[in-house]
Amino acid sequence: MAARLAPEKRAEYLALHANVWPQVEATITECGIRNFTIFVLDDVILGYYEYVGDDYEADQARMAEDPETQKWWSYTAPCQLPFREGSGAPNWEQFAEVWHQD
Repeated sequence: MAARLAPEKRAEYLALHANVWPQVEATITECGIRNFTIFVLDDVILGYYEYVGDDYEADQARMAEDPETQKWWSYTAPCQLPFREGSGAPNWEQFAEVWHQD
């Protein structure tokens, strides 16, 4: 997935991710996400994770219902812009997989 950083919020976003809240990390793990990594290059952020659960939509809904995660998103979401100008995405845009090797 990819997004862009709002230029005036770049430092804030990086500072938040230098100290991710423990409850947010715990919820991510409880919802079947592993190996979650965010990369940055200039104003572009790329996110990657592996899902190991059985019901992705249900786990995503459970994460979205978590009050601490909602609070975290209230800080991080204003820092993010859609990757493509004019996109209808609120921030992160999903890539389609075209190749994979284990």
